[in-house]
Amino acid sequence: MASVIGVLRERGGIRSIVGPDELLAVLERAATEPEFMARLADSPEEALEQYLSLTQEERAAVASGDTVRIESWVGELDPRLLTWPTARLAQEKW
Repeated sequence: MASVIGVLRERGGIRSIVGPDELLAVLERAATEPEFMARLADSPEEALEQYLSLTQEERAAVASGDTVRIESWVGELDPRLLTWPTARLAQEKW
């Protein structure tokens, strides 16, 4: 299972976690901060702007709740870290 462990990097006075662990940090935050999850739903670009090391592809996967792609990068997610992707996919209109 995935865990949130990372290396901090500072750029322009802003600290960020480097590598795939930043993806896990986003999912952890969404699972524990309802306000952040609401921001992800309303404006993913804005919600993710402080996560400097996320690639465009990673940002798109988080914004869309693409668990297959996210798990291909970080490994199997535990149910807690699936909070945001599950909520995002529930918003889909078919």
